[in-house]
Amino acid sequence: MTSTPRGQDLAALKGRTVPVQDILDLFQVRVRNHGTVHRISQALTDAGLTTLPDFAVCDYGSSVDVIPLASVPAQPAPADAERDEAEEALPSAALPQRLLLGDIPSAGRGLVSVGPGTPLPQTTFLMRTKGIAQVPVTTGMAQIHGVVTWGSVAKMYEAGKQPTLDNAMEKDSFPIADTRQEFFSALPIIREHGYLLVRGDDGCLSGIVTAADVTDRFEGTARPFFIVGEIESLLRRCLGAALDEDAVRAVQNNRKAEHRTGRVSDLTFGDYLRLLDGDQTKASMAERADANWEALKWPSMPREQFVGRLKRVNDIRNRIAHFDEKPLPPELIDELTTFANLLRAFVA
Repeated sequence: MTSTPRGQDLAALKGRTVPVQDILDLFQVRVRNHGTVHRISQALTDAGLTTLPDFAVCDYGSSVDVIPLASVPAQPAPADAERDEAEEALPSAALPQRLLLGDIPSAGRGLVSVGPGTPLPQTTFLMRTKGIAQVPVTTGMAQIHGVVTWGSVAKMYEAGKQPTLDNAMEKDSFPIADTRQEFFSALPIIREHGYLLVRGDDGCLSGIVTAADVTDRFEGTARPFFIVGEIESLLRRCLGAALDEDAVRAVQNNRKAEHRTGRVSDLTFGDYLRLLDGDQTKASMAERADANWEALKWPSMPREQFVGRLKRVNDIRNRIAHFDEKPLPPELIDELTTFANLLRAFVA
């Protein structure tokens, strides 16, 4: 749940030095990402305010000065290469610096529970039919009496106890945390128990995070990163084998001298496009791109389609790097995988 504070609440920040976390709390934001940063920045701008340094890139424990927007001198528009470098440097600053349990979808999705008077057979039937391995026993989702798991049921039978809900519960050792706990600090608990109950700000259970949820989270986040990393590695191998230092420096000309290295390893993703795109607006660069394409010696590769796919990969890469809250759709992962397979066929 996020919200936009009232105008007077924002105006009250003017001239103050405030912790970054206070600004995020004011907007009920847990993680800075492309969407939340844009929303907060827009609200501050609408109120005639900004922060120094930029709240979007400071550590969570840092403080910023909230100042009138008009007091910030206008900056000249960056050159194309500088803008590209800035955009490609943004992801590392825009990545969330704290991942909380509340940022895991299942932590706020709700969960199946039973009351303390529920018969054990009804509880285990619910677990089988719902395909779940843990069911908390609660009163109103606020008072937790225990958790029934397949392991606790097995222990009950091993101990020769009567098959009742009370005997089948884990009463003292069930793991629970609130939504504001850091996700990574909770991983050892999830690894030990296989699950972690999550309590919302109102004190009631809001969801459950299981080992499967952790796997899903990292598969959806890490897999696209690794595919893009492989694509960049393959591109550099192809370009490095075909192009000389002068060709590489041509796309680095608008940078500081120490950044005009001529090394393929120092190229940005935008540089790959400038090296190969024959339809770019700057005629001299388009001509160089024609020569670069010829140097690759890929007669069976249709250039227009290749560059078009490369642009698509760049768009997807930017979405990944801005750490979009929503998982990358399968069709976009398929696009990345297809392009990686295409490059593999042309790398000796």
